[in-house]
Amino acid sequence: MGDPKSVDLPARLVAAALSALERGEDIGLRAVARDAGVSAMAPYRHFRDKAALLAAVAMRGFVDLKTALLAADAQRDARAALIAQGEAYLAFARARPALFRLMFSGHDCGPPPVEDNAYGVMVRRVRQLAPADPDAATLACWSAVHGMATLALDGGLPPGDARLEHAALSLVVAGLAPPDPG
Repeated sequence: MGDPKSVDLPARLVAAALSALERGEDIGLRAVARDAGVSAMAPYRHFRDKAALLAAVAMRGFVDLKTALLAADAQRDARAALIAQGEAYLAFARARPALFRLMFSGHDCGPPPVEDNAYGVMVRRVRQLAPADPDAATLACWSAVHGMATLALDGGLPPGDARLEHAALSLVVAGLAPPDPG
């Protein structure tokens, strides 16, 4: 049987890098190897360089973001679900700012098909509200919530004003389709 330390070594290395990132430390392959309890050369068996490791950490962030959006997507009403997704997106960005910034910093992590990623969670709900042009409607929603998250991290939004954020997200969602007459 293999060495227990080698069991899912790439995942252990990503976890060590993520932990360092969230502690505000610079991520280097040697430091990540040390934190994962493996030799300094072990990461190179799985990641060609630091950029490849950071791309894997970013991909892990997108998986975690998708999980957060799916958890927020419990409402039956598409409007309420989209607003909850937006609030979850903002909460994710605030709770994990270093990871959030890394995710959108241009590391090529090879995006999965839309159906399998965080964006796809939003796409499915937007299609219910704006079936005539779901691509443009999803882009508008994503741009609004991502812009709000970026502003929040950069100090451009009042800190933690949930009422204001909910109202802004509600306006974006209201612009997708007229309300149900029922």
